[in-house]
Amino acid sequence: MHEGAGRIRNVALVGHRGSGKTSTSEALLYQAGAINRLGSVADGTTVSDSAVDEKARSMSIAASLSSFRWQDRKINLVDTPGESSFLADTLAALRVCEGAVFVVNGVMGVEVGTERLWQRADELGIARLLFVNMLDRERADFFRALDSLKAAFGPHVVATEIPIGTEHDVRGVVDLIDMKAYEYDGDGRDNCREIDIPDELVAQAEEYREKLMDEVCEVSDELMERYLEGEEILHEEAVTSLKAGVTAGRIFPVTCGVATRNLGTNRLLDALVEDLPSPEMVGEVSLEGGLTLAPEEDRDAVAFVFKTLADPFAGRVNLFRVYQGVVRSDSQLVNCRVHHKERLGQLIVPQGSDREHADEFGPGDIGAVAKLKETHAGDVLAAGDGSFALRLPDLPAPVMAFAIEPKAKGDEEKVGTALRRLQEEDPTIDFHRDPQTGEQIVAGLSQIHVEVIVERMRERFGAEVELHPPRVPYQETIQGSAKAQGRYKKQTGGRGQFGDCHIELEPMAEGGDFEFVNAIKGGVIPSGFIPAVEKGIQEAMAHGTVAGYPVKNVRVRLYDGSYHTVDSSEMAFKIAGSMAFKQAMEKASPALLEPIMTATVSVPEDSVGDVIGDLNSRRGRPLGMEPRGSMTEVKAEVPMAEMLSYAPDLRAITGGRGEYRMEFARYEQVPAHLAEKVVAQVVEDGDSVRA
Repeated sequence: MHEGAGRIRNVALVGHRGSGKTSTSEALLYQAGAINRLGSVADGTTVSDSAVDEKARSMSIAASLSSFRWQDRKINLVDTPGESSFLADTLAALRVCEGAVFVVNGVMGVEVGTERLWQRADELGIARLLFVNMLDRERADFFRALDSLKAAFGPHVVATEIPIGTEHDVRGVVDLIDMKAYEYDGDGRDNCREIDIPDELVAQAEEYREKLMDEVCEVSDELMERYLEGEEILHEEAVTSLKAGVTAGRIFPVTCGVATRNLGTNRLLDALVEDLPSPEMVGEVSLEGGLTLAPEEDRDAVAFVFKTLADPFAGRVNLFRVYQGVVRSDSQLVNCRVHHKERLGQLIVPQGSDREHADEFGPGDIGAVAKLKETHAGDVLAAGDGSFALRLPDLPAPVMAFAIEPKAKGDEEKVGTALRRLQEEDPTIDFHRDPQTGEQIVAGLSQIHVEVIVERMRERFGAEVELHPPRVPYQETIQGSAKAQGRYKKQTGGRGQFGDCHIELEPMAEGGDFEFVNAIKGGVIPSGFIPAVEKGIQEAMAHGTVAGYPVKNVRVRLYDGSYHTVDSSEMAFKIAGSMAFKQAMEKASPALLEPIMTATVSVPEDSVGDVIGDLNSRRGRPLGMEPRGSMTEVKAEVPMAEMLSYAPDLRAITGGRGEYRMEFARYEQVPAHLAEKVVAQVVEDGDSVRA
């Protein structure tokens, strides 16, 4: 049997890298009895971080789903990466969960990752509560962290607990709803006992309870009226109003504890059940076109795939959220994107890397299924060929690109297959072949992102590659006009080869690429040989005379020539056309062109000056600035060659708070002193563009 939608809590654990999300997930699983021992991130024994690279780096790289029970509720907990390079999984988890727990480092308070994800959760309308973690660390301060949360996210951030003790002496929490205190001894499941509120905390607890009740009573006019008149608010009324406020996004409760010591974990579990909404409470989901999905059993099944795992043994494993109806094993659903029927074999309940089997998932539940043929993240599965459309949140474009080469000859296909499989798992990976340089390019959100991609290719698929900076796709053009004759004559006994043509080159406007004008009169070159002249010219244009890069924005006029009735051939005129073009280009003031990109950089206001200064040092031309919420968006045109290493530099300038995206604008001439360096580098490298 499946769970009713009212007894499910779908919760994403999110926050800045290093705030202790995975330790919190582990403690919740342990306290709920889903695992038998409390694992550690440091020694790689947690349920969530089960992959080899996650253990090696002591960080979450992919979202991990675990399910367990607490207070007779089913909790689907998604532990998400905090490193911004793996943002796709975090946003996907927020898309399918009604609630999110923001885990905050008690020493650092609000960090950039917390701010960014809060904004995304706000856009999605997700209920949020906060867990201030690591309160046993040196310099940890719950009240300082609380103040930073209020400053960042507004006055409706309110404590529902305060800690007993500080730093290494932290030993418990005071529940401000119940006005009860709890002390923890050891890290076992039964480590909590109720105590009297310590005398030194009574006044502070009453102060913060009053702030909490102000927020709770604001949710209801009737409750607020009674509260202002001094009437007592019953416990059940306060709990109900708090949940309504959290669900509506009007209250953001703050809890506290130490995940690695299992301190406060039982109280956090209670908060997940009592404060965060169920799918039933959230109700209908509106889709484009006026369609709605309701968490009801008697409707046709509709499920949304939010995560794809590329397993080298089990194949494709898809995590899905059921929005309505019941999804059963050995049933068929239609992929709404390709309108193809998919047979769902054995359904799976993931528990980190472990998997249990399930017969069905009801409305609001989250599960997994393996070996679907054409389905991946972002697809909707439905009973009947419906046109339901749900989509994943917008993802940042990859900005850190590398050229890749297989270490072993003949491994090109293996590398391509591995990267395509990993793209299914992480849609922020870009993999393509540069049509000009011929290089295979892999791009991610950061250098660490690309390094993880390479590690996973090797570990999972046995595909080893080498990385190097991609070539800038320079081009060449001409600045003046010139004429030249191409005459090819070869006599080796018997029939010879003869072709003769006169051409004139002139520059075209930007974007004109190439134009061939046939100005032959009087049949001095037979019409059958003219296409061969054009072909020879185009082949010569593939490798210009400056540094061997393709030639663009050139008009070629064929105006004279001669032929031999016996010795002339298409091949001879093709060679003659190529010779004429090379000679004419040498005389037409050839120049090197570089791609100019439009960069849009989103940065905190206090970093704007430094960012603009840095862009200027990269030969950038600022186009303007525009405020975007708490950030400022700076636009500039910058040569691509200056932006190959921009991502780590921007991170350093803005303390990790800056983001950027780029798109191609146009080609411009490279300044003479820099063009000389490019040519010298080509000569030194024996660049393959000349090959």
